[in-house]
Amino acid sequence: MPRNSYFAFKQFRIDQGQCAMKVTTDACLFGALLGQSPCLHRSKRVLDIGAGTGLLSLMAAQNSNATITAVELDEQAAQQALSNFADSPWAEQLQLINCAMQNVATDQRFDCIVTNPPFFQHAFKGTDARRNLARHTDTLTFTDLAHAIAQYLHDDGEAWVLLPVTSTTAFMHAATRQELVLTRQIGLRSSPNHPVHRHILVLGHRRATAEPLNEELLTIYDQHPHYSEQTRQLMAPYYLAL
Repeated sequence: MPRNSYFAFKQFRIDQGQCAMKVTTDACLFGALLGQSPCLHRSKRVLDIGAGTGLLSLMAAQNSNATITAVELDEQAAQQALSNFADSPWAEQLQLINCAMQNVATDQRFDCIVTNPPFFQHAFKGTDARRNLARHTDTLTFTDLAHAIAQYLHDDGEAWVLLPVTSTTAFMHAATRQELVLTRQIGLRSSPNHPVHRHILVLGHRRATAEPLNEELLTIYDQHPHYSEQTRQLMAPYYLAL
């Protein structure tokens, strides 16, 4: 995945020069799997927590008629996401709030919540303050995130969360305290010879959730740089070339 100032998809373009966190393969696969979700397809309202470039909001818009609210703390990233929204075919579906998630003031609840959140806890920080903001949980702890999901998720809605495997247990402790239940877990690994490095977690409210946990595995490459057939099928609606 190139890390230059923009990335062109089939139906939209992501300008990312002002964003600390760029488009990644993991995030694209996350958005593509979300795009297949029946919950997203029937959603009227979607919330994107920590929108960054706006990638996940745009992928959700490509696959639904929902009103999508993106929340982004970093001012430069928020402006970049707004520009990406305006240049897309779904500008009327998309809105952005430039503030911390803890400061969002709304009585709305959402059918689907999606987030690729900060994940480093008590870890060494680099010299790039904006990258630290996007990657470390100082401004959005797992407790804060789980609370926001529980507060804003509709009773029968789904929350989709992308995290490193090393952060899954800590987040799930916070989610369980909010009576959120894990219904689906998708592991991402780079190749058949690599361990799982990311988890896609799908959660719902305990009182609305009765399904057993469904555990899945997605292998990105047969052998780098050759995508697996599963990746090719998932990304066919988005990538210009595979």
